Amino acid sequence: MGRRILAALAAAVGFALFAGTAAAATAPPAEFGTDWHDPLTAAPPVATPGGRSCTTQIVAAQFKDFTPYTSTYTPPRGCGDHWSKVVRKVAGRQYDRLGYLRIGGVEVLDTSTPEPSPDGIAWQVEKDVTRYASTLRGPQPVEMLIGNVVNDTYTGVIDVKVSLTFYPARGGDEGSAVPDRVLTLAGSHSEGTALVGDLTTPRNSERIVAEVYATGSGGGCEEFWYLAVPADVPYSCQAGGPYREVQLRVDGQLAGIAAPFPHVWTGGWSNPFLWYVIPGPHAFDVKPVEYDLTPYAGLLNDGKAHRVEVSVLGVPAGRSGWSVPTNVLVWQDAHRDNVTGALTAHQESAPVTSTAYRPGDERALDATGSHSLTVAGYVDTSHGRVATTVRRALSATSTHRWNADESTDALTARWTDDETVTADGRGPAVSTAVHRTYTMDGGTSVGAADRLRTVLAVGDRADTAVVRGGRSVTWSRLDDSYQGDASFTLNVPRDQRHATGTSSERYRLTGSGGCYDHRIATAQGALTEDRLRC
Repeated sequence: MGRRILAALAAAVGFALFAGTAAAATAPPAEFGTDWHDPLTAAPPVATPGGRSCTTQIVAAQFKDFTPYTSTYTPPRGCGDHWSKVVRKVAGRQYDRLGYLRIGGVEVLDTSTPEPSPDGIAWQVEKDVTRYASTLRGPQPVEMLIGNVVNDTYTGVIDVKVSLTFYPARGGDEGSAVPDRVLTLAGSHSEGTALVGDLTTPRNSERIVAEVYATGSGGGCEEFWYLAVPADVPYSCQAGGPYREVQLRVDGQLAGIAAPFPHVWTGGWSNPFLWYVIPGPHAFDVKPVEYDLTPYAGLLNDGKAHRVEVSVLGVPAGRSGWSVPTNVLVWQDAHRDNVTGALTAHQESAPVTSTAYRPGDERALDATGSHSLTVAGYVDTSHGRVATTVRRALSATSTHRWNADESTDALTARWTDDETVTADGRGPAVSTAVHRTYTMDGGTSVGAADRLRTVLAVGDRADTAVVRGGRSVTWSRLDDSYQGDASFTLNVPRDQRHATGTSSERYRLTGSGGCYDHRIATAQGALTEDRLRC
């Protein structure tokens, strides 16, 4: 019995966002007014199989404070499990807010909100959550929170509706991409800056993958961790330097490393006019970092609870500001009750970080960091012994420049996260290699008459290749690039800011599976380009 599930956010006022092909017909205004185009991104819509579907609403809430919304999800009768659409609307003055959606304790969506226009906005976020199908096959508690502050100054109430849309499978099942179980860490709690909990896997687990929705947030230094400097460097965010790494340990041993994505929320880099229409990559749909823990399956399958710890390397002791909710996806051997195995290799380089401060009228901090980890193990399954090797290497380089009063502040940074997972069992060995690159290049400056300008480019790139027996099976190349340039006058009423801003995003995905190429652009909140190239 196989099904897919799709998740989305949409607006309560009946305006659906789109991936259109026509450019805006009217000229953009000379500056921002009290209304602008509803937020949208260049990312592709979630593909659906068409045909019969059914929808179940699980959230209908107005977020005014920090009280979670709770309800109960019940699977729809006679339908599959593709999902979902979440609808939200904001009007009034408000900051960007962060939120989550959990079903049965499983984190299914981490998100942030755009900052609204005085006349109000509506927007939609869509997500394929087929991987959580096992959780959705029975009744589950639902919890959602978008923490908010509403008072005489910040008047925006966040109006959200969440629904799941299910599309039945057409003969066959979801395939090997969908896990049999989705687990959470039992008794999870914070110990310093780490999330700690217990994991007990089914005894016939043959593949295990952890996913961590890692975000620096909260408005402090960790929201802008890539700008942090050591304690002896004169800058407002003295937080140990800019290197961050999301680590996962099993029973105290390092089992996975990953580079966090440099999220920029919709109030980021001192200039909300950058983000009013086009958000930064992943701002509305946080993509979790993943760790293949299959080499540990032989250890984890003993029926006992094992300690799992998720932490962020580089955060100074006693500092907070990171959120790391964690799910564990498990694939089980349908023909064996017990799958045994062992960890056969564990090789870790020492994390290497360095910073070099250059004083002067323009101060600068050059920083680098690197770390690598290789783990290997095997499981004896009903279809033979399968050995899995996971190799991962991280690197980061950045140059941060600012002046004494930080009225100019700039960063050029690049992060790489290279991972290869090789599974060798019956038949030719299969290797999946992913080369991830994140980039950030921009700065803020305050010029004459208190005019603040921010110019920023953010990139998310990934090259993926699957090779079986030395022959290429599939490949893909992702390039998601955002660029923005916005200015406004500080320390004046809103109607005297004379804000201007241009922004664009181009999302390109090419490979053996086809092509998607979408570019959108704005000026002063008006959509000026919306073009599909393939």
